[in-house]
Amino acid sequence: MVKNKKILAAVAAIVVIVVVVAAVGLIGSGEAQDKELQFGYVTWDGEVASTNVLTLVLEEAGYDVKMVSTDAGPLYQGLSQGGLDFTTSAWLPVTHASYLERYSDKLDRAGVNLEGCKIGMAVPKYVYDAGVHTIADLRDHAAEFDSRIVGIEPGAGVVMATERAVDEYALDGFTVQTSSSGGMLAELKSAYAAEEWIAVTLWSPHWAFSEWDMAYLDDPEEVYGGAEVVETVARTGFAEDNPGAYAIISAFNWTQDDCQSVMADIFANDMDEKGAAQKWIDANRDKVDSWIAAGKAGADGENA
Repeated sequence: MVKNKKILAAVAAIVVIVVVVAAVGLIGSGEAQDKELQFGYVTWDGEVASTNVLTLVLEEAGYDVKMVSTDAGPLYQGLSQGGLDFTTSAWLPVTHASYLERYSDKLDRAGVNLEGCKIGMAVPKYVYDAGVHTIADLRDHAAEFDSRIVGIEPGAGVVMATERAVDEYALDGFTVQTSSSGGMLAELKSAYAAEEWIAVTLWSPHWAFSEWDMAYLDDPEEVYGGAEVVETVARTGFAEDNPGAYAIISAFNWTQDDCQSVMADIFANDMDEKGAAQKWIDANRDKVDSWIAAGKAGADGENA
């Protein structure tokens, strides 16, 4: 009986060891992901494009991903508290500067995914050609603009910069009307069709510049800052918890033309978001494969 007990105990110990080794071997691999990755994003058109593309890439690598749309404030709060795992929506150094300052010690800046970006105030070219070249020029045409600038979501970096611009350029009587990216574009579309005067908050890359003839207003006081980049930011600890997925999101990087093509398919050509993202992935197989390879190397390195 004693001998049998020892044999059973030995077998049980072997089983435990095998299970533990198997579990360790699966940590970080997509096949073993039992926890859904929480991918936060703001519903700016470029971020809709990047989030859909990277979600499909992660799913192809074997991960279970949930896209979580939110405004900028809750996005950074969610990352700082661990409710969200990562985002590709961080516009820096100006647009999201206030959020980075507040939560920097709880965020992991994984890498730049898009360069040469810009935010600002824009008008249709027919307004620009009529003599409105700088933000200060709005003062002389308050009636034509109905004393308003059409923005996107309250609290968005480009909206906060526009509110500062109203003060900096003494646009007395002007208000910044906020709603959403979609609401701003709907107003722009309507005004453009009627050749009405309108000033909007806009950014590059954006499909609006290929859909309509638009021009940025000069900003000599640099209220909107200079060139921006878009970064991938993760919650602290995500790299240790999931090195394979972290390696993929860190490797993710594309061009303005890449982003613009997906945006145009979604918002100008009425293509399904996933369909547009998959179209880009299929056309850029080498780049996508390199991201997935980086993820496999990251997971293998951890497992080793």
